[in-house]
Amino acid sequence: MKHDANDPYRELRDSLRDLCAEFPDEYWRKIDHARVYPEAFVDALTKAGWMAALIPEEYGGSGLGLAEASVIMEEINRNGGNSGFCHGQMYNMNTLLRNGSEEQKRKYLPKIASGELRLQSMAVTEPTTGTDTTKLKTNAVKKGDRYVVNGQKVWISRVQHSDMMILLARTTPLAEVKKKSEGLSCFLVDLHDAIGKGLDVRPIPNMVNHETNELFFDNLEIPEENLIGEEGKGFKYILDGLNAERTLIAAECIGDGYWFVDRATRYANDRVVFDRPIGQNQGIQFPIAESYIDLRAADLMRYRACELFDAHQNCGAEANMAKHLAATASWKAANACLQTHGGFGFACEYDIERKFRETRLYQVAPISTNLILSYVAEHILGLPRSF
Repeated sequence: MKHDANDPYRELRDSLRDLCAEFPDEYWRKIDHARVYPEAFVDALTKAGWMAALIPEEYGGSGLGLAEASVIMEEINRNGGNSGFCHGQMYNMNTLLRNGSEEQKRKYLPKIASGELRLQSMAVTEPTTGTDTTKLKTNAVKKGDRYVVNGQKVWISRVQHSDMMILLARTTPLAEVKKKSEGLSCFLVDLHDAIGKGLDVRPIPNMVNHETNELFFDNLEIPEENLIGEEGKGFKYILDGLNAERTLIAAECIGDGYWFVDRATRYANDRVVFDRPIGQNQGIQFPIAESYIDLRAADLMRYRACELFDAHQNCGAEANMAKHLAATASWKAANACLQTHGGFGFACEYDIERKFRETRLYQVAPISTNLILSYVAEHILGLPRSF
């Protein structure tokens, strides 16, 4: 595939590609087969400063915008890797950066930027509420200079490879607030102090090599200084971070999509059947071409969401639409690539089945494509609320 010579992020992409070249397909294949965490890759990414992209220079980071951060995530996936192992470090930090106290930011952000601390996890989802976040049941009760937490979370990623975690819990009972979104608060949890002392972590085996867990809180004590922002305003803080999350994951899907298009195009040119390359057949050409068109369109919405986010403007609609367009495009490209390769697409040595599983996740997480459609219908088109 030809690359855009006018791409303003060309140098950034070249640097990422040089780093990713040190971790070829064989590396990711072994990681997937062994179901282990890519420590060497994440360490290299951190030491190169890429994981500190969104942290301002005054706190030891690079001071880049969401657009640059999204290119980093895109290039990891575009070069055959899986940024799902480390993307939490990018977007979870925004909740602290935009809403934390100056004391919290100076205490934690430099250590996150250097890699001394990993803030990879955000505990929001619960077994009985799913994406109906305002009805979550995990509660934090103020007792003296501490909050005591009880409840349960599910599908919480990278806890076993994090030092800190952001927790959303209810501090005011639902019956006592005027709006469902009120009374929720954000906390920083020191996982080294918490695990085994009120926090039980249970891994959830799943179809991709993605470390995710179920969490059980039993009178976990959190110091009051670990409250982020104002008590009861946590839902608003989380939404701000989730807009960054959805935009970055849109970029990851775009990276996946371009990887699939590249592989499909290469194979379609090389594979000869009935004395002609299969790429000469429109039945092969059209799905690949259509996937590429969809990816380019998703690209534009991704950058629009980044532009609004960096300007501290509301980007909820754009972030959601970027994620939907990109996840749909990458899944379409995955199917086109697998179909182009035929039986070989199922062989592990081609890496397509691995990437196929990885990109399928984003039809479901971090927010279902159906809920994005509901959001657009209600909040943009003014249709009646469907749930």
